[in-house]
Amino acid sequence: MLDLSSDDITEGPVLRALLVLSAPLLVQNVVQVLQQVIDLFWVGRLANADAAVAAVGLVMPLQALVFAVAVFIPLVGTQVIVAQRVGAEDVPGARRGVATGLLTAVGLGTTFGLAAVAIAPALIDLITDVRPGAVVEMVETQATAYFSVLMVGLPLLTLADTTESAFVGWGDSRVALYMNLLAVGINAILDPILIFGFDNNPAFAALGMDGIAASLLGATGFAGMGVAGAALATVVGYSLGFVLGLSLVLARRNGGMLSGDAFRANVAEFHELFEVGLPMAGQQAAKQIADLVLVVVTFALGGAAGLAAYFVGYRVAGVAVIPSGSLQQAAQSVVGQNLGAGLVERAREATWRGAAVAAAVLGTLGLLQWFVPGTIVGVLAPQLEGRALDLTVRYLRILAIGYPAIGATYLFQAGFNGARRTQTSFVASLLQYWGVRLPVALVGGLAFAMGVEAVFWAVTVSNAVAAVGLGAYYYYSAENGMFDRAATAAVVE
Repeated sequence: MLDLSSDDITEGPVLRALLVLSAPLLVQNVVQVLQQVIDLFWVGRLANADAAVAAVGLVMPLQALVFAVAVFIPLVGTQVIVAQRVGAEDVPGARRGVATGLLTAVGLGTTFGLAAVAIAPALIDLITDVRPGAVVEMVETQATAYFSVLMVGLPLLTLADTTESAFVGWGDSRVALYMNLLAVGINAILDPILIFGFDNNPAFAALGMDGIAASLLGATGFAGMGVAGAALATVVGYSLGFVLGLSLVLARRNGGMLSGDAFRANVAEFHELFEVGLPMAGQQAAKQIADLVLVVVTFALGGAAGLAAYFVGYRVAGVAVIPSGSLQQAAQSVVGQNLGAGLVERAREATWRGAAVAAAVLGTLGLLQWFVPGTIVGVLAPQLEGRALDLTVRYLRILAIGYPAIGATYLFQAGFNGARRTQTSFVASLLQYWGVRLPVALVGGLAFAMGVEAVFWAVTVSNAVAAVGLGAYYYYSAENGMFDRAATAAVVE
């Protein structure tokens, strides 16, 4: 039922191709976000939960900023290039695309990981200076520990994501699912152990295994790493996921996705990968720098309570957008392979149908979130109370209003990305975050004294503006030959 060949993508029903290709990606993304939710679940049970949750929330945009450059260049570049070459039946070229992506992942992951570890303490200290205090010092210490561990493992995380994108570009999204199932399974097992150790571990208590925990504590003396343990569990899990993916590549899945010749130095291949991936990295970097500024504004206006609310909302939204993220990844491959085969109308159809499905699904999820925000918070962060709880419930409702817009935006971006117009997605994100989100947050929070709620509304307003603007420009570009030019370029290459 979930089998999908390259011919199915270029000749079968477009909607079926989108849904079948996105189904494993949907489960994969559920699994990925489940890992984040698992982290929040256990971190939210530490003593001083507000500070612990705020620490991870503080690191969130820094982590995403590093990932934007180190991960998105090889990830998007590999997927788009491999998809177009597979669609054009250029298997040697697709293999070169995979090899180039993996080499780029190693280089960028190592370089940016080491740099991030070196500057992390100073950068986090600079951010927390906007609201000094005893609680803030606790947040700063935990944030630095979490971020440093994650960045040490960045090369392996980058390799894992690039390997997944190679399989998705080839039309084999099931392997990406297998990799993530293994990664998150390991993460789920290690999280409570590495966070709490064997001293007052709530996982052992819930299972009635306090005696075993006491014995292990006596034998090892391990009392946990706190929030840093959550980061280490993530690194170990995704490293093993990469090992699984690499083993399937070496086992010549899909007829062989790598060869010795594919690794021969070729400047043109690296240039092409960066040409496709760099605008997406710029897009993500622009978003994450804006998010970093937004975190500082949130912290200044709302303190640890406001930052905890922002972080919980971020994680919940990450769960809600899973369907649109999965459809986006699938649409990029469907659009890319159809353009590689010269099938312009199918590429156009894939984008519009995907946008309609994504908006409808996220609209439904938004309605559910609007009615049960308190229940959601109770499950994810039961230790939140008072002002932190009130702000979190309020933010979840405000976020829900903009969910359909997020879904549509993801798919319009997929249409541009599949046609190698990644620069358009970059500019759209610049305008969304720097032209709308930050100004609305700053003006509302400072000039109109809305407090931290100005940040919450800024997120939803910017999502709506992005959907309308990008949708209108997509229609204009498609009507004026964007896909025809992309199909011609794919055939020439």
